[in-house]
This record gives sequence, C-alpha cells and structure tokens, in this order.
Amino acid sequence: MTEEKKLPQLTMRRAALSDLPALELPLGFQLRHFEQGDEEKWESIVEKSFGWNRNFQRKIASHTYFKPERVLFICDHGTPVATACAWQQPEWEEDCGYLHMVGVDPAYSGKGLGHSVSLAALLRMREDGKRRAVLETDDFRIPAIRIYLKLQFQPAYEGADLQERWKQIYRKLNLPFAEES
Repeated sequence: MTEEKKLPQLTMRRAALSDLPALELPLGFQLRHFEQGDEEKWESIVEKSFGWNRNFQRKIASHTYFKPERVLFICDHGTPVATACAWQQPEWEEDCGYLHMVGVDPAYSGKGLGHSVSLAALLRMREDGKRRAVLETDDFRIPAIRIYLKLQFQPAYEGADLQERWKQIYRKLNLPFAEES
C-alpha cells in the first residue's frame, strides 16, 4: 500500500443539482441501470478500475439506500464498461446525494465515460429529490478529480493539511489554485 492510499479521503461538494447539463453519451454507448445478473459485471468494473475485489451484495445491494435505478451502467453493445451509484450516506443530510463507486474499465479510458456516468448519477440524484451532492476521493485519482471539477464539484478545505493536499493536486492538474475564502 502506498503512502497516498493511507491518507484520509478528500471531500468535494456540488452546491446544487438544479443546473446540471443534459446527458449526451459518447456515440455508440448506452445508459441503463442495474438489472438482476449484473453483480459480476459491477464487480469486474470495480476490480479493473480500482484493483479492489468488492462483493456487490455486501457493498451495494445490502445497503438500505439500494434500488436498481441508483446503480448506473454505461454499456458498449450491451456490455457494462462504466458504473456509478447515485447514493445516500447517513453522514450527509437528507437532501444531499453521494456520488459513489465511479469506475470505468481501463480499456475504455479517454472516451468521456467517467464524466457521462457521473453526470447520469447526478441526474438520478436530482430525480430522487436531492438538491446537492458530495463525493469522496483520493489525492492520486487525478483523472477522476479533473472530471469532478468539470462537473462543478468544489474541494472542501477542512484544515491547513487538506489545503496543502489540494494545492498539490491543482499543480498536477496544471490549474490555478484558489484558496477558500
């Protein structure tokens, strides 16, 4: 395990879901929600994306917030290749959705699927009555953080050490860093 993985996760917030753009999938891809029998497909995407073995039943289906329409897939000719969950976690307020388990099969990197599946999950949250969203991520997930910033998530600066971590991330992204006021 690297030092980066030992750091506490970073939080990002999107203040409103009312201004989300329309979803436009890359040509040739389809969006759908979880269907019975997709458990292994979700597990495969997560393993390829993160290098983790996660059991769908324990991690997702057993959660009190689980509904099939909250687990989204982008498919290539019917085969799921990207996933995200439009979630709710007890530590966030009732009107706050939680963008959870965003993963893309690395064979499909660079096609905009991470952005699309994340946006689809945000739109689902809005349909579920959520007014804002939050996510947690890691410092080393630079491509994912780039997507979250494009989706108007803002870093949460909760202490000087987190602000320094965000400065380093912005440097890696070649973006100007604006300190929280």
